[in-house]
Amino acid sequence: MKTLYDNGRIYTGGRTTAEAFAVENGRFFFVGSREEGAALGCDERVDLGGAFVCPGFNDSHMHLLNFGQFLHSAHLNEHTGSLREMLEAIRTFAGEHPPKAGQWLVGRGWNDDYFTDVGRMPSRDDLDGISREIPIIAVRCCGHCLVANSKVLELCGVTEETPAPAGGRIGMENGRLDGRFYDDAMELIYARQPAPDLQRIKEMLRSACAALNSYGVTSCQTDDYCVFRGVDWRTVNQAYRELEQSGELTVRVYEQSNFTSLSRLREFVSAGCRTGAGSDRFRIGPLKMLGDGSLGARTAYLSRPYADAPDMRGILIYSRQELEEMIGFAHEQGMQAAVHAIGDGCLDAVLDAYEKALTAHPRPDHRHGIVHCQISRPDQLARIARLGLHVYAQSIFLDYDVHIVEERVGKTLAASSYSWKTLMEKGVCVSNGSDCPVELPDVMAGIQCAVTRSSLDGKAGPFLPREAFTVSEALDSYTIRGAEASFEEEIKGRIAPGYLADFTVLGADPFETDPAALGSIPVLAAYLEGEPVYRRA
Repeated sequence: MKTLYDNGRIYTGGRTTAEAFAVENGRFFFVGSREEGAALGCDERVDLGGAFVCPGFNDSHMHLLNFGQFLHSAHLNEHTGSLREMLEAIRTFAGEHPPKAGQWLVGRGWNDDYFTDVGRMPSRDDLDGISREIPIIAVRCCGHCLVANSKVLELCGVTEETPAPAGGRIGMENGRLDGRFYDDAMELIYARQPAPDLQRIKEMLRSACAALNSYGVTSCQTDDYCVFRGVDWRTVNQAYRELEQSGELTVRVYEQSNFTSLSRLREFVSAGCRTGAGSDRFRIGPLKMLGDGSLGARTAYLSRPYADAPDMRGILIYSRQELEEMIGFAHEQGMQAAVHAIGDGCLDAVLDAYEKALTAHPRPDHRHGIVHCQISRPDQLARIARLGLHVYAQSIFLDYDVHIVEERVGKTLAASSYSWKTLMEKGVCVSNGSDCPVELPDVMAGIQCAVTRSSLDGKAGPFLPREAFTVSEALDSYTIRGAEASFEEEIKGRIAPGYLADFTVLGADPFETDPAALGSIPVLAAYLEGEPVYRRA
């Protein structure tokens, strides 16, 4: 059946718009004027009522399964104004959702920088005040630090004598465990966390996909294999494929395949899992590696000490040799790679590893990338362009980071950080995302931050306003640029004949909206292959 959608403002790139488009067999086959559309003789007509329509949004770096877990846990991001408020939220959640025998109570989203009653992170004693019998963990908003209560420490066998693993830190206060675990030290806790079964994983993914659709997201690039340490990557893939077969996978998934050892990566590749393998709904993407921590937790690895903590430089999770071996192997096998690098010290190591791999085995269209690319120096920006790397930005991070970046890293280093517009001007492809559940997958909020370079409430910023995106550049960063990150720019990311009919309907035209109000534009509907997957009530 041929369906005509007309009477709309159809974004086709730049400032150009069309009035109508038509869909058949899940693809656009016409884009143009209302008069031309009316002459097609389509079977069905949908009046868009003058609404703005753009390609379906693509969140190019997030954690879909982790988001599903978050949706079924305590939402501490909504209660992080004080430590007292955060603890009360956990207590309330425990009363409303008492964990079954053997289950842990999990919360995520607290941010100690927002606490108004104390100047510290939560501790095990704080969580013990809720319960010493129920295992409780509360994960920081960045995902690079968690706090556990004494019951969890007992179940995990962690004591004051437990050595911190390379790439991690165990919090101690006056010679006693304070319950805080940073980066790879969190593995000591996650390794003992009860693992969900296949049906529970599918339930989490369904919830996460529905939530993404409500933000207009129809594609995502997601890191899922390390969410539950007791769940094998094969089980995660099975969950996705079963959801696809049953018609319940309402987001196109490009799996950023996170492995922490060369042996596991070799096993994955030997099983036929290389970049591009799969279908239009679930496809294997790059090797994903976590190079360092986060700026908020001061675990991002800098080339110099933190300006507000001179005894700290952050954590480099992998040695240079490990980075070179993992990236080198992936590159030799024809795989793409994407490495999390927030600190400029980590970025140095990652760029060295990429350059070594590309020198040994030149490949023109590798599309290897840097995830986040936040703290950077001018020489590194030039090097990213020279190596032909992709950058996975998160403009939404500016909402929080504009408050802390200069304080954390100093004015000199801050002056060349979050420089995604400069990278674009150097010819680098920059896509956008949320790192959800670090942030909600709210694309319009991300677009507002990209355009204004300020916090969403407008009280902080603009930070380096010369780095601001135009509205068109911001829309493209969430659509066609994301498609380029996954080698899919010929099939999605545009409203054009022959492309998959994934599109999002907005409640206002972003080009005609005050930049400070872009985040308030509602998503009216989202379509996947011409079928509605979300409609605003």
